[in-house]
Amino acid sequence: MATNNANGAVQNGFYKLSWMQRIGFGSGDLAQNLIFQTVACYLMLYLTTVLKINPAFVSGLILGVRLLDCFWSPIVGRYIDNHNPKLGKYRAYLLYGGIPLTIAAVCLMLPQAATWSSTMKIVYATVSYTLLSMIYSVVNIPYGSIMASMTRDNDEVLKLTSTRMVCANIGQIIVQAGFPIGLAMVLSQAIDWKQAMFMAIGTIPAFVILPALPVLKKLFGKKGLYYVLLCIGLVGFIILYVIGKFFNVAECNVIVQTAKIMTGVGLLVGSLMWALVPEVITESEYRTGNRPAATVNALAGVAFKAGFSVAGFITPLVMGWVGFNFAEEKSSLATDPSAWFTVTSIFAVAGFLLLLFCFKGCQERIATTPEKPVTFGEMFKEFKANKCLQLMICIFIVVFLASFISAPVNAYYTKLADYNDVAKEAILWFTTIIPAALLILVGFLIYKYPLTDEKLDEMNREIEARNNK
Repeated sequence: MATNNANGAVQNGFYKLSWMQRIGFGSGDLAQNLIFQTVACYLMLYLTTVLKINPAFVSGLILGVRLLDCFWSPIVGRYIDNHNPKLGKYRAYLLYGGIPLTIAAVCLMLPQAATWSSTMKIVYATVSYTLLSMIYSVVNIPYGSIMASMTRDNDEVLKLTSTRMVCANIGQIIVQAGFPIGLAMVLSQAIDWKQAMFMAIGTIPAFVILPALPVLKKLFGKKGLYYVLLCIGLVGFIILYVIGKFFNVAECNVIVQTAKIMTGVGLLVGSLMWALVPEVITESEYRTGNRPAATVNALAGVAFKAGFSVAGFITPLVMGWVGFNFAEEKSSLATDPSAWFTVTSIFAVAGFLLLLFCFKGCQERIATTPEKPVTFGEMFKEFKANKCLQLMICIFIVVFLASFISAPVNAYYTKLADYNDVAKEAILWFTTIIPAALLILVGFLIYKYPLTDEKLDEMNREIEARNNK
């Protein structure tokens, strides 16, 4: 049986964490979201409306970089699992990768690029986005591994996840609402509050639901909670479709914003999926005796980015096919390149300061380095053997595809009346119909997920018993 030590932490791996430790860990996700959400929500718009790059090329660029990441992330995960830096097996990379990540983010939207030739713009966009993506993995993969190294206690993992996701959603709302507001402020223009609110209001449920996760989980059960959230989101997407199809969006602002909040409830399942990562790591350790935290996080990151990349590939390509030209249509955001650079730079520098805070606030307790290096063959073997990992990856891809497929097009929904019938229909498909269908698929995949809390507790106790022999 585990016992409490003098500091109140439970021994044998089932550690209890302080709120400062939880917030310190969560600040890392806030930091990364200041950069990631900028890319997810606004990079496509920047490349097509500010640099005027062909949407078909932008579509291919986003997909190409993500395909590269499918190879790069496992390399990063394997390297991290096989090494143990003096500053911390995982948290050291918050410093090692944080500085180049900040520089790459600042260089992503250089104002001078708008004056370059079309060829130079394409080269610049390719190099800057590729470098940013690769460096981001060097920070994001070990950061995700920190959670599995802090405690084995499932309740503590849930609290860590909820704290992390609250911080992530703070970053999301800062960027989604703050970017258009920041552009307007830099240019001394009037702020379109309706648009800014619509872009960000879907994150509001996170600040209510995530802190209440332990209570909601006891009330509905793990899977039951997922189903409730998905159903609320599905209803929200239906309402948005009906309003956009048959009514004037501008005249139904209260209903529209309410429905957007409901869709945020459904998409919040994506945030909760990160709680599955420590579970899959535990299941792997139970079977093999190794704890491949960085490798599993790398694969989860690939799946997460796969959903994001497919969304980034499909959206500009299909919108272009139906005749919606991002470069020629009236932009919903200011297109001054200096303003885009200024706002992006502010988010990047703030993110680096938060990474420093995360580095100081995290404490790794359960981190092992294999006696012999993990090979790529062993990683593939583990992927084939780990059914939970396979299912988790499928869930990640679908839920984050649902989250990001509408992100850039959301900027156009509030001004739906300004576009022709074909463009309106395309906007509605990407902001309502496709995400709704994907949420239904997420529900089916969650139904198939086999790990229960009781099973995980049993696994953790047996692992600790083995380690203490």
